[in-house]
Amino acid sequence: MKLNYKEYGKGEPLIVIHGLLGMLDNWSSHARKWSEHYRVITIDARNHGRSGHDELMDYEVMKEDLKELLDSLDINDAFLLGHSMGGKIVMKFAQNYAYRVKNLIVADISPCSYPVRHDLILEALNSVPLDRLEKRIDADDYLAKYIPEAGIRQFLMKSLYRKKEGSFGWRFNLPVITENIDKMGDAILDARFPGKTLFIRGTQSNYIKEEHKGEIDLVFPDNEIVDIKDAGHWLHAEKPEEFGKIVMDFLKS
Repeated sequence: MKLNYKEYGKGEPLIVIHGLLGMLDNWSSHARKWSEHYRVITIDARNHGRSGHDELMDYEVMKEDLKELLDSLDINDAFLLGHSMGGKIVMKFAQNYAYRVKNLIVADISPCSYPVRHDLILEALNSVPLDRLEKRIDADDYLAKYIPEAGIRQFLMKSLYRKKEGSFGWRFNLPVITENIDKMGDAILDARFPGKTLFIRGTQSNYIKEEHKGEIDLVFPDNEIVDIKDAGHWLHAEKPEEFGKIVMDFLKS
């Protein structure tokens, strides 16, 4: 599948992939800063943002989407950065196409399997009567019944848009994501990736636990885990300056 993407700057390529229910626009601030030193390419994963919608959605096809994009841009190898779902995409790609990855950065996710964690969020999104909304903010009333955190609701509503005929829709493919949500927790343990790998973890998040260290070491033997204090799962948005500096220091090293 041809993915929607946006480019910033010049230099060695740095590919950035968002997490579940996100889109490339979530990374624009970081991309602009990193583009002072790198050619930054932010991507909408399949069934997200302005990329195509398809019934297939698992990490096998999503890693091939990334390969197709790199091929179309004539990029032989690149730095890869992914958050959450995007982290699993870049880990899958690195394990299968190690020769095309310079170094790897994974934000707040491990290669281990996870139980479904987004049941309530998906229930909230599916509760929004898109055909009856008069304005975007009306969706917040429905989401708030399930999601008390205003920040999470605002993040989700970034993907809400008005169609040409006047009704509203989600940028992400909600039916397919709902159907395939269990696959987003799949383990990524195909092969060892010998390159340098940086895991960035929020201390208030529970996505990278100490018990995950064994499997991380198994498939990413040259790894480092760096914590961001007082950050949760959306650490790049909660602590943008600290996150950006950690990434830049790693790339320059």
